[in-house]
Amino acid sequence: MRAMVLGAPRRPLALTDMDRPAPGAGQVRIRVEACGVCRTDLHIVDGELDRPRLPLVPGHEIVGRVEETGAGVSGLGPGQRVGVPWLGHTCGDCFYCRNGQENLCDAPGFTGYTLNGGFAEACVADARYVFPLPEDGDPVALAPLLCAGLIGYRSLAMAGDARRIGLYGFGAAAHILAQVAVWQGREVHALTRPGDTAAQDFARRLGAVWAGGSDMRPPVELDAALIFAPVGALVPAALKAVRKGGCVICGGIHMSDIPGFPYADLWGERQVRSVANLTRQDGVAFFPLAEKAGVRTETVPYPLEQANEALDDLREGRLQGAAVLVP
Repeated sequence: MRAMVLGAPRRPLALTDMDRPAPGAGQVRIRVEACGVCRTDLHIVDGELDRPRLPLVPGHEIVGRVEETGAGVSGLGPGQRVGVPWLGHTCGDCFYCRNGQENLCDAPGFTGYTLNGGFAEACVADARYVFPLPEDGDPVALAPLLCAGLIGYRSLAMAGDARRIGLYGFGAAAHILAQVAVWQGREVHALTRPGDTAAQDFARRLGAVWAGGSDMRPPVELDAALIFAPVGALVPAALKAVRKGGCVICGGIHMSDIPGFPYADLWGERQVRSVANLTRQDGVAFFPLAEKAGVRTETVPYPLEQANEALDDLREGRLQGAAVLVP
């Protein structure tokens, strides 16, 4: 099969011919139909997440069809459409796994980071960590839901019943989350890169009541601010934008350093929280919700061999919505 392989950080991915992987016990082999390109993939390629398994096939927003099942797999069969997310394995024994927090497992496996992922024509995955997906859905449209959607959902859930929410960074996650939040009756305020009027117009088309640059203050106090851009300086800015008792949720796996800020900006029982990974239960809750809300993903498809171009476009902010590789 063909795969795009990372040999070393800060190097372009290389188009490589490699053996089609065989599923082991408890695994399924999947023919990849589409794989989203996530900002986490960019952090891995750029060396900002520094413990990848090398050489590595990145990609953790995988949509495909089961080709073969390994010993002991039940409930999944050849031809079935499934999705593979970032969380690819947990130990099941640590404190966090035993207490319903598998996203914080002490010995996890992550698709496209410590486990080979979906920038390829096929992949293998632990059958316990794949999600059945709609048989008639567009695989390109479904792919961003596997991480951008799930992390966005987990971030929104952390914000509780916040009515006025600010979305900092209007990319793959925020454009999905905005649709869910508007459907739920929340008031969405979008904050983009300063001067990015195209992203601001996009946010308004998806129902945002206000959109502006992240160097601006929303016209009203927010109940919660969700940050998806990997920019630490947005945390103090968001704290200034939320009301007393409000919260700032950092939705990324990597962020630049957060600069110092006055305690007065945190005072008033404001909170800063982070989102770490996801759980299988997030998928169980999110996929039906996305269907009810009528979520439509904005995608830019690329052939598999153009993975480096997709990563460059994401790095430089040239994308509206989500990049998706199609083998």
